[in-house]
Amino acid sequence: MSELAGKVVAITGAARGMGRAFTQAFLAEGAKVVAMDLSWEPSGFSSDRDTEFLDSLRGRPDDVLVATVDVADGAQIDAAYEETLAKWGTCDVVINDAAMRQRILFPPTGRITTLETSDEDWERAFGVNVFGALKVTRRFIQPMIQQRSGSVISIISSGALHHSYGGAYKAFRPNSREMPYQSTKAALLTMMFYLADEIRSDNVAVNLMIPGHTRTTGFDEQNIARRELGMGNPNAPLPLRADHMVPLALFLAKQNAATEVTGKCFDVVTWNIEHGLGGQIAWEDPDGTAVSESAELAAGVRAKV
Repeated sequence: MSELAGKVVAITGAARGMGRAFTQAFLAEGAKVVAMDLSWEPSGFSSDRDTEFLDSLRGRPDDVLVATVDVADGAQIDAAYEETLAKWGTCDVVINDAAMRQRILFPPTGRITTLETSDEDWERAFGVNVFGALKVTRRFIQPMIQQRSGSVISIISSGALHHSYGGAYKAFRPNSREMPYQSTKAALLTMMFYLADEIRSDNVAVNLMIPGHTRTTGFDEQNIARRELGMGNPNAPLPLRADHMVPLALFLAKQNAATEVTGKCFDVVTWNIEHGLGGQIAWEDPDGTAVSESAELAAGVRAKV
């Protein structure tokens, strides 16, 4: 039996992309999932709705709680949290996956210069990507602190990183023209690093994950638009399937501060390679339908990690 069987896992952005991959994976491990997403009901994201997936989750009332949640709305988060406690009495893992992506703010390419952005753009992005993650974490972490065990996992972007070069720090890829998105991810990174230290004594782990170049909702439309406008990167690697994130997420969900796996930010592609789960080629999804041997590798992740 999986170590995660019976654990309660709260996932934001659960309807699509990586969030959907997390939802499916944790259910396969026997966990109970609080599947939070804004697009479960008709909304501004209604074109992305997958009613078949939604129906499949609603058909599992014993181990799935479907909650329509805008993470920028504290009242909706509170309602989902109270429903979670009423249903299962606790929460063991939080995954902050929901995000206001750049293409949502500036369709179809998501590319814009900092000076072209407005105050409202920044307020919307920070409202979801930073304050939303903070609000969700504040609520759902309470049972973990009380039971002195749990794990918080947040998703950022490599564009939030910096590196030392010639005695000074430089941005990892500032030419991507992704403001305010990358600033929100940098803020989330710092916030979670500090939180990890603050609650170490409560035995709750806090970690972050950096995806590879992943095919998610809107990926193809965005890249087609960029190519048409001469914004594409001809040297970009082929996209990865969203489920390349799953093995590390399952591993981190089993951690607490006592394991010393806390306060860390992991590069998912590198972690998969280091744990024998394949690299770029194993998880590539060039056309959205690829199935590779990585599925078999991932199936054995419990034994490996």
